[in-house]
Amino acid sequence: MYLNFAWRYFKGKKSANAINIISWVTTAVIAFATCCQVLVLSVFNGFEDLVKSLYSSFYTDLKIVPAKGKTFTLTAQELSAIKQQTAVKAISLIAEEKALLKIRDGESQSVVYIKGVDDHFNQVSGVPEKISKGTFNTGTVDTPRLVIGAGIQNALAISINDAFAPEYITVILPKKNVVSSDPMQSLSEGNVTTSAAFAIQQDFDNKYVISNIGFVKQQMGLAADEFTAVEIKTTAGADVEGSQAALQQLLGPKYKVLTKYQQNSNLYNTMRLEKWAIYAVLTLILIIAAFNMVSALTMLVLEKKQDIAILQSMGSTASQIKKIFLTEGILLAGIGAIAGMGLAVLICFLQVKFKLIKLQGGSFLIDYFPVKLIATDFLLVAGTAMAIALIASWFPALKAARQPLELR
Repeated sequence: MYLNFAWRYFKGKKSANAINIISWVTTAVIAFATCCQVLVLSVFNGFEDLVKSLYSSFYTDLKIVPAKGKTFTLTAQELSAIKQQTAVKAISLIAEEKALLKIRDGESQSVVYIKGVDDHFNQVSGVPEKISKGTFNTGTVDTPRLVIGAGIQNALAISINDAFAPEYITVILPKKNVVSSDPMQSLSEGNVTTSAAFAIQQDFDNKYVISNIGFVKQQMGLAADEFTAVEIKTTAGADVEGSQAALQQLLGPKYKVLTKYQQNSNLYNTMRLEKWAIYAVLTLILIIAAFNMVSALTMLVLEKKQDIAILQSMGSTASQIKKIFLTEGILLAGIGAIAGMGLAVLICFLQVKFKLIKLQGGSFLIDYFPVKLIATDFLLVAGTAMAIALIASWFPALKAARQPLELR
């Protein structure tokens, strides 16, 4: 019944044309705001998926790190217990530290993170699949080789070509537990050659080099059972959070078990914060539309004074009259929200199919804005529009319910 009255009032002719204009303007503003909200959320979803796909090549499903300090000792029993976990598909032992690369007698140098990996690294990481030049090969303790980020390769002008003799790079690493008045005694130097370059994302390409764990541990002076991390690949369909909790309980408080997203929580938290901040700003447009709605419904109440009086004389209660005008406000918001979300879906479809809106600069992995539609975003946008409409229409509806009975 309430919807029937609301629909009649919406499409019916009013004595003042301004009421119709304000109603349609309100609906249009709501449509614009909801369209923008869905589009913004979809673009952020698209970029989030893109970033996750890039970072998943470098960060593993789970990673064990020391709760304090840089290194930990992992016994054979603990290592065996980790491998026996049902969700664990493969593990790789890691020794990582900040290092200085020098080339051509110090003519070019760069501070990097060197990551020593074992022979199982290609089973847990996607880095070997992101090789842009050469072949993934970390060498041995005696003949160490480096797989370097593409940004480091460009910065140091390192040539990777089997047709030419390999260029030697000096790797300078800090030694562990060395006490000496001579600072040079706490550093080690080793010569390596490059075998390949990888290209994933600038954060990794400009920062990381990979070698074999034996060489890195030897240069750092680590014990045979001492590591900086254990990287883990879980089985397909495994409950990562459940596996994390099981491993944490198994290893105890001396270790921290991190998921893929906890390994770079700052990035994902920043992305989520930006997403919801922009959503909040766009919600202000809906709040502005709410003022138009208040005006339109207030004028409608004045327009329908006689109708309200007739309904009161027929026995309608104040609550029923209030619900009619509340429904009117929700109807305005509903039409606007459906139109806006429908338009957003159309724009997203065209963007996915024809890549209409391009990214400027030409330095990205893709040249267009990625979009991804998620059902919960539609529920959120629709719920926000309905909540604001309900609040905005409450006061005009209350005014209508308190209208005195006047029949002339």
